[in-house]
Amino acid sequence: MAARNNQERVGARKKAPTTPPVTNDNTTSFSFASPTEIVELPSRGRTYPDGHPLCGVDTIEIRYMTAKDEDILTSASLLKQGVAIERMLQNVIVDKNISVDDLLVGDKNALIVASRVTGYGPQYNTTINCPSCFATVKQSFDLSEKKMNYGFDLEKAEAKETEHGTFIVDLPVSKVKLELRLLTGRDEKRLLDLAENRRRNNLPEGTLTDQFGLMIVSVNGDNQPSTINSFIDVMPAMDAQHARYCYVCIMPNLDLNQDFSCTSCGHKQEVELPFTADFFWPKR
Repeated sequence: MAARNNQERVGARKKAPTTPPVTNDNTTSFSFASPTEIVELPSRGRTYPDGHPLCGVDTIEIRYMTAKDEDILTSASLLKQGVAIERMLQNVIVDKNISVDDLLVGDKNALIVASRVTGYGPQYNTTINCPSCFATVKQSFDLSEKKMNYGFDLEKAEAKETEHGTFIVDLPVSKVKLELRLLTGRDEKRLLDLAENRRRNNLPEGTLTDQFGLMIVSVNGDNQPSTINSFIDVMPAMDAQHARYCYVCIMPNLDLNQDFSCTSCGHKQEVELPFTADFFWPKR
C-alpha cells in the first residue's frame, strides 16, 4: 500500500529517505489451513469392493465449506445440470481418490449433512406441510441430533449377503429369489436423468420401476437385463413392497426423523427432515 501524503495535512515537509524502505514479502502473504471434520459413515466401509479407498473404513475426512464452495452451490450452470451439491461434496472431500459417485447413498447423505453443518451451523430453518391439517408451517430442525442407522439388518429383512456384497431376498407371492444391491451416488444421478427423460417425452412417471431396474441384480440367478425388466413389469405389488422393506432394512443411512409440532392445529408426530432449498441456500 502506498504511504499516505501527510505533508499537506500537517503543513510540514519531510526529507525523503536516502535509502528505500525494506519490504518483507512474507508480511504480505496469507496462509490459513482450512479446518477439517471427521464424518462417520453409516456403512462403516461395508460392501465397498477391495481396493476402494473406503473399503472397511468407517470415517471420511472433509474440510469445512468455504466461500468458493458457496460459489459452486450458487452456480447457475451447475444448478441447471443438477450437479451443484455433488461438485461441492467432491471439493470438500480431503482424499481425492474418493469419488462422490461411488459413495453409497447413505454415506453421501452423511457428507451432505456434515458439510451443511460446517457451512451454516446445525440449525436448519425451513417450512413443512403438516401431515394432519396440511398447513405450511415454519419448523426448525437441529442437524446435530441426527442418528446413525448402520443398516445390514439381515435378520429383520430375512436376507442373505453374498460374497459380492449383494443381498438375496425371498419374495412372498411369486416365490422368486431376488438379488439386490445398494444404490450409489451414480445411481441417484441416473434416476434423475431417467425422470427428466420421461418428463421431456411426456411419459408417465416410473420412479419405482426405475429404482428396481437399478437395485435388482438378478432374478432367480438370472442377471440378464431382459429377464430383470420383464419381471419388474409383472412383479406383484406385495412383492414390490416386501423388496422395498428389505432394502430399507439393509441400507445404511442417517436417521433424519425428528419431532414435529404443528403451530396451526397442534398435531404432533415424528417426521423426516425435508431437503428443501433452505438446506444449502438458507435465508439470512
